[in-house]
Amino acid sequence: MTLTGSVSVVNLSGQGTTINIWNSNSSRRCCFSINSGDNNLLAFGGSDSMGQPLKSRKAHAVAIRPRRNIGPLQVVCMDYPRPELENTVNFIEAAYLSSSFRTSARPNKPLQVVIAGAGLAGLSTAKYLADAGHKPILLEARDVLGGKVAAWKDDDGDWYETGLHIFFGAYPNVQNLFGELGINDRLQWKEHSMIFAMPSKPGEFSRFDFPDVLPAPLNGIWAILRNNEMLTWPEKVRFAIGLLPAMVGGQAYVEAQDGFTVKDWMRKQGVPDRVTDEVFIAMSKALNFINPDELSMQCILIALNRFLQEKHGSKMAFLDGNPPERLCMPIVEHIQSLGGQVQLNSRIQKIELKNDGTVKRLILTNGNAIEGDAYVIATPVDILKLLLPEDWKEIPYFKRLDKLVGVPVINVHIWFDRKLKNTYDHLLFSRSPLLSVYADMSVTCKEYYDPNRSMLELVFAPAEDWISCSDTEIIEATLKELAKLFPDEIAADQSKAKILKYHIVKTPRSVYKTVPDCEPCRPLQRSPVEGFYLAGDYTKQKYLASMEGAVLSGKLCAQAIVQDYELLAARGEKTRTTEASIA
Repeated sequence: MTLTGSVSVVNLSGQGTTINIWNSNSSRRCCFSINSGDNNLLAFGGSDSMGQPLKSRKAHAVAIRPRRNIGPLQVVCMDYPRPELENTVNFIEAAYLSSSFRTSARPNKPLQVVIAGAGLAGLSTAKYLADAGHKPILLEARDVLGGKVAAWKDDDGDWYETGLHIFFGAYPNVQNLFGELGINDRLQWKEHSMIFAMPSKPGEFSRFDFPDVLPAPLNGIWAILRNNEMLTWPEKVRFAIGLLPAMVGGQAYVEAQDGFTVKDWMRKQGVPDRVTDEVFIAMSKALNFINPDELSMQCILIALNRFLQEKHGSKMAFLDGNPPERLCMPIVEHIQSLGGQVQLNSRIQKIELKNDGTVKRLILTNGNAIEGDAYVIATPVDILKLLLPEDWKEIPYFKRLDKLVGVPVINVHIWFDRKLKNTYDHLLFSRSPLLSVYADMSVTCKEYYDPNRSMLELVFAPAEDWISCSDTEIIEATLKELAKLFPDEIAADQSKAKILKYHIVKTPRSVYKTVPDCEPCRPLQRSPVEGFYLAGDYTKQKYLASMEGAVLSGKLCAQAIVQDYELLAARGEKTRTTEASIA
């Protein structure tokens, strides 16, 4: 279903009164339950997101544990205003790079650039090349846009996705992209918190709340200091002391930590193992779908730097619907409006070379051949390695790719026969050994909204030992974990909430596995082969294996091609002259 301006009342158990607040100028109605006891508190702190300030006597009264015999106090759906991101250094830098394509000199003869892969990296490359006046031809192997943000609609009209995608304030190139396309309103911003399940207290959560009145990094430090449920004060102090070298040493220090796993680095810095177990297992799985004993510490330090140095860096938003239609299609329409092409069901079979070792053309599995002035492979690194011509495999630039391997991940969607109450309108860190993060998408996302039933979308990770298992085995394992997170509502035998249906999406090779010493293997977007380029979050850029990294890699790839315009135009003219003389 599509939500266009209202959210129906959700039935919650307990003695409560359901209230709807509606603002005709807002695209979303918020529903919440108010206890009928003595303390008549609203279910959220001060907010003006619906056009008028609303305040309660508790700043963070979301999902407060109820008193005996009194119904739960719980937010059902709540969107917040878009944070002020435009004044950050990273946003301004990203905006300048975007503008450089629009303001660059128009080419005398636009380049025809063939791009393989319509994920965010390929879409970004094509978008910015079109902005610069060139003619991209974007080829996608499948019948759906998005790559690692792809989604499909089932027979009931419900969507299921490749992954649970969160848009952070610290994603300046992604945020610029939304603004350039005029779709900022498609991001549903949530309260500035990070919420963790408590394995030792089933059904309860622990929060890190970032106060809006404090600048970065004080808001992040305050959030950590205020949380006494996950870390003790001595553990916080030891962790802070351990982080001091990163704060003092800056980027040079961060890059030097690539050789350590998270677990090894923590021990080297004297940080108690419990800090890793309580916080960084969840963070590691959320960032790269692997555990701290495998993940490079550089990855964690980059994330902490981005999230803590910007006031709204760790603030999260959900897309208001499925990514192919709500994000990818606007990019495609923009590309096409400027003369570019996007072709689905166009899988690359072979990169055919000229005698000099450069690309002659791309051969598709349907037998067609595509030629251009330049070529970009914007597929995952594992697919690139399968496509590499034999003549290139020993070139050091390509040889180093051997260490970059995609990590398996599984995305699970479960539709239940009722509305789950022990959840939030937010991303939740499960802290489960099998699950990474999850969200009740029937609450967090407008298009997926359902007033009567919950749809949990969960990231099953690490997934290496499960990727070959049957869907039934994965669902059974997921239910056992959910029974711990929802002890009053979900049972492994379905004696409580019952499953109406489920979808499981397996990605055997997702983002590259960020293990120690792989950073030097990440390639620049411009390859040593003239006229051949790469885009993808595994390529060299300052962000992680993420949507932000994919979009930035596409911009850097487009920038390299624009910079090489004279060379590429001359090569194309020489080729055309040679072919004409032969004919």
